[in-house]
Amino acid sequence: MTRYRGNPDAIRALVRSGEVHRDVYTDPELFELEMECLWRSAWVYVGHESQVPNPGDYLTAEIAGQPLLMVRCADQGVRVFDNRCAHRGARIVSAASGNCGGLLRCPYHGWTYRLDGTLRTVPLKSGYAGSGFEESPASLGLSPAPGLAAHRGFVFVRLAASGLSFEDYFGESLSSIDNMADRSPAGRLEVVGGTLRYLHECNWKLFIENLNDTMHPMVAHESSAGTARDLWKDQPPDAPKPMVIEQFLPFVSNYEFFDKMGVKLYENGHSYTGVNFSIHSKYSAVAEYEAQMQAAYGALRARAILGEIRHNTVYYPSLTVKGAIQTIRIVRPIAVDRTLIESLTLKLVGAPDSLLERSVMYNRLINAPTSVVGHDDMHCYRSIQEGLEANGNPWVSISRNHSREEDARAIAGVYNGTSEVSVRGQFRAWLAAMAR
Repeated sequence: MTRYRGNPDAIRALVRSGEVHRDVYTDPELFELEMECLWRSAWVYVGHESQVPNPGDYLTAEIAGQPLLMVRCADQGVRVFDNRCAHRGARIVSAASGNCGGLLRCPYHGWTYRLDGTLRTVPLKSGYAGSGFEESPASLGLSPAPGLAAHRGFVFVRLAASGLSFEDYFGESLSSIDNMADRSPAGRLEVVGGTLRYLHECNWKLFIENLNDTMHPMVAHESSAGTARDLWKDQPPDAPKPMVIEQFLPFVSNYEFFDKMGVKLYENGHSYTGVNFSIHSKYSAVAEYEAQMQAAYGALRARAILGEIRHNTVYYPSLTVKGAIQTIRIVRPIAVDRTLIESLTLKLVGAPDSLLERSVMYNRLINAPTSVVGHDDMHCYRSIQEGLEANGNPWVSISRNHSREEDARAIAGVYNGTSEVSVRGQFRAWLAAMAR
């Protein structure tokens, strides 16, 4: 039975002041509508330009159920197309990434396309004489993404033909990407290594909401980071910390630490924690790197760049960024209770290798399928997904530090770090897309 399709009043009733109905996490129909209404109208992350450095390099992705193909063209530009032959609809490429040479060739009937998507050859094209083929969509070649934008190498698409511009959608939130790129003495980032793929048995929103939830670390991560703390507690205060201890210990900081950390809210569901400091703030300094940054930017500018130690930035709904440690995670919804998370490490071009070593270790310890901290979170996500099947109370509370003023209008700005304001901001964006 259809409850929500074509019924915006029913959708609006799912989001109240300080609470949301469990259906937003458990209803398959709502999930399908999210893919159609939210994920198609939002600017969604596809990949990084450094993943396709040479002409013919490609990267595939699936967004809102739609297969896409990002290609480095002969003119060095990057374009995104439907990964679908204009003839009978076969996927042009099936691999996650690779190089197709100078053309794209359909594996079914051999139609070929130039790297800019235009049709190159059709076998036995004479068979289409008088058929009207020249006026058909197939003659135009691969279908490009309706909206395409890149910022500091990060490539986004909007699948809907109309909607907010890239600049209006992200606004000042792009400063987190800028800060991460500026941390390179050359001002550039490169994706290095492979993609860590991690299947979560939960709704995609549970992962996104958790990124800037600072009330859970000292509880959920006590078993992992708490164990590291206990193993290290007898060491002298001035003892040099191994990198693994340096990265683990802040996860079990106290409530005061996380509250004072601060969270910044933007329009359209974006936010970041770590306004004042973060769990990355006390990593050991690398003198060689600081000297390189000062040489590249000058002392004042270098100090300003490195003084921004943001924790997690959420680019709603698809991308999360840890700029201070140069890792990103990409959200790929599969079903209402299944979400694929892809984690990647980025290199600061021109920076010492010790910083890349730090980023790789962090990604392995925190974000990989083999991680310790990540499994704490995954257990919590799955516990929520299972717990929401209980029928007694269908409402989920997101009211921490909620105010009536916030109800009256969406308020971008800085809040205390343990507030659930970022979750409420995400649901304002969710509702705006879903209840149109």
